[in-house]
Amino acid sequence: MNGLSTVINLLAYVTALVFVVGFLNKVILYFKTPNPLLIPTTPAPTTTMGVVARMIPEVLFFRSLLKGGTAEKVLWVGGWIFHVTFLLIVLRHLRFFTYPVPGIIMAFQGLGILAGLLFPIALLILIVRRFTNDRMAVITLFQDYFVLILIIAIGLTGLLLKYYVRTNLVDVKAFILGLLTFSPAQLPDSPIFLIHFGLVLVLLAYFPFSKLMHAWGILVSPTRAQADNPREARHVAPWAQ
Repeated sequence: MNGLSTVINLLAYVTALVFVVGFLNKVILYFKTPNPLLIPTTPAPTTTMGVVARMIPEVLFFRSLLKGGTAEKVLWVGGWIFHVTFLLIVLRHLRFFTYPVPGIIMAFQGLGILAGLLFPIALLILIVRRFTNDRMAVITLFQDYFVLILIIAIGLTGLLLKYYVRTNLVDVKAFILGLLTFSPAQLPDSPIFLIHFGLVLVLLAYFPFSKLMHAWGILVSPTRAQADNPREARHVAPWAQ
């Protein structure tokens, strides 16, 4: 391998370590944070199974956001399309991480291509909303724009690789599988792939320290994940026991 390939391989391993450690640290922090009060948004379920039933449509369809006003519905459209297309794109990319490729992964290839075309539209909706909604414009911080621009750059470089500046997919797969098996391989000879892969590493390293952790946070949000059972059981915060 040349020097650049060695550096990129090392950066990939460091990024993976940062992502895993940072993610687990944030998850542990969420669980250790005391909940001194029962504050589920009413009407709320009174049993654990009821909470699970409530969380499923919340996670899959953003139900509470859909029930909001016009601004929230615009956010719902952009946000739901973004999350679904992002998931399909990730599933499509799993063909680079497996050998042989499972049939279920191959089944997502067509949907993944369509998702790649819809992905920029969803991002555009989210960006325009931040500029046109006065409340959002006030509370939007630099890191919000940073994440959106970063994801847009990843999407655009991915589209370039798909339709304009094609690279050798055999080399790409050999490189990825080499990382997974701790047998680092030569970096594909494609500047666009290098940029695309580097941006993905930046996103992974930044993920645990950003608002993107809402992906896990919603599962432990007291307004959604608590049962409304103050009459059935006494709620005692961990630090008060």
